[in-house]
Amino acid sequence: MADKCAMHITQVRRYEAEQAQPSIEILKKIALSFNVTTDWLIFEEGERNLPNNLQLKFDAVSQMTEEDQRTIQSLIDGMILKHIANQLVAGSQRG
Repeated sequence: MADKCAMHITQVRRYEAEQAQPSIEILKKIALSFNVTTDWLIFEEGERNLPNNLQLKFDAVSQMTEEDQRTIQSLIDGMILKHIANQLVAGSQRG
């Protein structure tokens, strides 16, 4: 069973006033205590939603075989790495 999240009210007020930030472990305990996800605690509503056209594509991918899903995931990973490399090159040319 998860530990209850016991915090002093002063610490909670510091979090609310953005004078301090809870650790990952504290966020996890808060989420478990209130039966919510850490994403719910951290992000504004809709902040992590995919654009509708991408959501439809991922819905289609979820219907594919595991092998096809792994292939698509590898392609996405490759594109992310390419994007990061391009950002690093652009950043080094500016600085």
